[in-house]
Amino acid sequence: MTADNSQDNKTDYRATVFLPKTDFPMKAGLAAQEPKWLERWEKLGLYQRLREQAAGRPKFILHDGPPYANGDIHIGHALNKILKDVIVRAQQMQGKDAPYVPGWDCHGLPIEWKIEEQYRKKGKNKDEVDPVEFRKECRAFAAHWLGVQREQFKRLGIVGDWENPYTTMAFEAEATIVNELLKFAMNGSLYRGSKPVMWSPVEKTALAEAEVEYHDHTSTMIDVAFPVVSSPRAVLLKARPVIWTTTPWTIPANRAIAYGPELDYLVIDVTEVSETAKAKVGDRFLVAEALASEFAKRAGILAWNVIEALTGAQLEGTVCAHPWRGHPEAGGHYDFDVPLLPGDHVTTDAGTGLVHTAPSHGEEDFALGQKFGVEAPFTVAEDGRYYDYVALVAGEHVYKAAPRVCGLLEEAGALLSQGDLVHSYPHSWRSKAPLIYRNTPQWFVSLEKTGLRAAALKAIDETTWVPAQGRNRIRSMVESRPDWVLSRQRAWGVPITVFVNKKTGEILKDKAVNARIVEAVRQGGADAWYVTPAQDFLGDKYNAEDFEQARDILDVWFDSGSTHSFVLESGKWPALQWPADLYLEGSDQHRGWFQSSLLESCGTRGRAPYNAVMTHGFTLDAKGEKMSKSKGNVIDPLTIIKENGADILRLWVVSTDYFEDVRIGKEILAGQVDAYRKLRNTLRYLLGALDGFTDAEKLPYDQMPELERWVLHRLVEMDQHLRAKANGFDFNPYYTALHSFCINDLSSFYFDIRKDSLYCDAKDSIRRRACRTVMDLLFHCLTKWLAPILVFTAEEAWQARFPSEDGSVHLELWPEIPADWRNDELAAKWKRIREVRSVVTGALEIDRREKRIGASLESAPTLYVTESGDAQLLATVNMAEICITSALTVSLDQPPAEAFTLEEVAGVAVKTARAEGCKCQRCWQVLPEVGKSARQPDLCLRCEEVVNAA
Repeated sequence: MTADNSQDNKTDYRATVFLPKTDFPMKAGLAAQEPKWLERWEKLGLYQRLREQAAGRPKFILHDGPPYANGDIHIGHALNKILKDVIVRAQQMQGKDAPYVPGWDCHGLPIEWKIEEQYRKKGKNKDEVDPVEFRKECRAFAAHWLGVQREQFKRLGIVGDWENPYTTMAFEAEATIVNELLKFAMNGSLYRGSKPVMWSPVEKTALAEAEVEYHDHTSTMIDVAFPVVSSPRAVLLKARPVIWTTTPWTIPANRAIAYGPELDYLVIDVTEVSETAKAKVGDRFLVAEALASEFAKRAGILAWNVIEALTGAQLEGTVCAHPWRGHPEAGGHYDFDVPLLPGDHVTTDAGTGLVHTAPSHGEEDFALGQKFGVEAPFTVAEDGRYYDYVALVAGEHVYKAAPRVCGLLEEAGALLSQGDLVHSYPHSWRSKAPLIYRNTPQWFVSLEKTGLRAAALKAIDETTWVPAQGRNRIRSMVESRPDWVLSRQRAWGVPITVFVNKKTGEILKDKAVNARIVEAVRQGGADAWYVTPAQDFLGDKYNAEDFEQARDILDVWFDSGSTHSFVLESGKWPALQWPADLYLEGSDQHRGWFQSSLLESCGTRGRAPYNAVMTHGFTLDAKGEKMSKSKGNVIDPLTIIKENGADILRLWVVSTDYFEDVRIGKEILAGQVDAYRKLRNTLRYLLGALDGFTDAEKLPYDQMPELERWVLHRLVEMDQHLRAKANGFDFNPYYTALHSFCINDLSSFYFDIRKDSLYCDAKDSIRRRACRTVMDLLFHCLTKWLAPILVFTAEEAWQARFPSEDGSVHLELWPEIPADWRNDELAAKWKRIREVRSVVTGALEIDRREKRIGASLESAPTLYVTESGDAQLLATVNMAEICITSALTVSLDQPPAEAFTLEEVAGVAVKTARAEGCKCQRCWQVLPEVGKSARQPDLCLRCEEVVNAA
């Protein structure tokens, strides 16, 4: 009997096919669904449940670097917080106790700046406001934005102790910061000194290096000749050393000229000049030989003779006068000597080889002055104007001083050239205004006096840096950095709580006084320093009249650098411990938080507060450009969440090589949406295939077919790979491996092959049971491996299969995969089978495209192999099943000329042909046996047996 091909007489067998069944939707609707999961976790008390569940386990402590509480979160915040959350969750699910306590930085200039703006709009100056009232408004501003950011961070799916975060403005935190400061005072490393610091005339405060950014700036560059007063070398008495500078405003502070001891110099005699030249024929100048031509070009000197060549060492003992010495309106202000001094920092990269030295306005200048006893005068006030006693330029603003300075130099016959130079120049990252170096009394922590620099360098070497180049970066910074400037001339922050003896200038070191200060701050916050009478701190032992009470506030980097003490050590968060296992921030924090924490901890505890430090790059737009509102290229994480959901943003984070700068844009996000859809469909397919699965159906390993054992081998490989990457905090290859496993190993290979068995085999067949057993393992593995990344989707999939009132995938641990499932020999065999399969599927794709077949089951190809080993290998498996054809023949014959081959798969060719027989109306295979059964003429023998047994 043959099958009847007419549709009217066919039986509908769909009800007998075991099709997947699940309520897990294909369309995620993340933006709408994610808040519901957040609400569920809130009710569940998920964070507290995690702590209770993990009690007694080995700890993993990631200490949160505090974001600043002054506005909505940006995409950099999202990258940072998501990375932290992924790492913490992955550690928790590997059997650790991994708490996460979020924190905020609340003091400092950005908030103070905002409150000042509010007063300026009212026509008020900040100085007219009671400082305690002003600080109260700063505190309220920080509290508001802390609350806003907290909800935004929670919306990203970050799990943490959100109801009990740390803040640098909490009274206990401020008291601990004060106590940490006083430790430096007691060990002698805190001192008040005068030296040039990076200063913002706009914000009227010193800035830390981490608060500085560099932009192109147009400066006035000048060549200036200094008259020689005396010299041991007669040739120099008639010559004028020439300096070149791009900061004419520092000329009033000039006190020396630096030369390179190893450089070669020339005394030149001018023989010809241009019409516009300020130099005259017969002038003699001293410049470096290597820079003489460039100097002459700038000065309009057309020709000159060399009078004498000198080494730098031969300049020793030469003394010049300031160009303004003897000026009738200067009142003798500039009647000091300007010595020529040897300086290792002098080069022939640019200029004249003679460096104008103003110890008040440069680090190298100051160091040279200190070495040779040259004064560093106070010339510029906090607002960037010269002090009234600075003759000739009093009251001028340094930003606008160049014309006045140049005019005075020209009057003195000292100005030889003037021009503009566009170069990279330091600016404030807040006001965007250019900065200056300014000599001013400040509080410092010495890096040398108590061996702090050496301790910090040792701690750097003992710390794990991820990526590894971070070690060299921070090490070079610490090796070369000057003493730590702790003071800021502001109002909002933790004050420098020390008393200074008016007679001796010494800091008062008294444990009882310190204890009273700390306790007062603990009870009333840092405001206590301003409202408590000094005598109350000093007690009966001292007279307040004898002491000056410091009024500067601490650098906010000292605040955040002290967080390890009041967060990890305080006991307020029992799950935490010191030191942290990991600090994680952007790469700019080598200069910022990582370094301030390192110095603070090494100065008080002798080691770093962390065992490992990880850095990520900056976020750029899709073109690789820095984001800015003016460019209109800012990507808002809140908008992404609203449109696509937080899981898409989280997927983007792990899809990037975040150790470098990362890009984000609409097309990039669209790619993540597509990748997410594939991952979601993998979970959906597993859920559908596992409908009704119970433990009774499970099959032991030794009864598994080879294909299932290959999948289990891959699970071992995946488990080892994912754990290694998670513990190295490298989630890009973690995600890439997971995505590839789902798409290439499962969806387009294993699932594709086993679809027939799942749908059409008898329910209790070995092959189907084995498949469902493996799929159960796959579901457990994939949902848990994805849980740190796709926090909402993994929970949704878990609840779809294991619905409960109090359960969560995030309370689960990663599965322990038996190591003996690893079978490298089997893996090698199936690697070759997959290579051979790719040739078959390539040939079938052409047949489909040419419409010679509709589905691959309509084909019965012949597979030609040149190696007998391949033939023997393929004989051990059902290649028709693996290639999803109705039949397949393996041949060692010579393939016909028209056979299909793939260049990358050697020794294999395929000739396709249509399968012979009729189509089974249940499994759709085309087989000769269909139609041979009188009882079920439309079915193949396998399907007939299943249907009859039902």
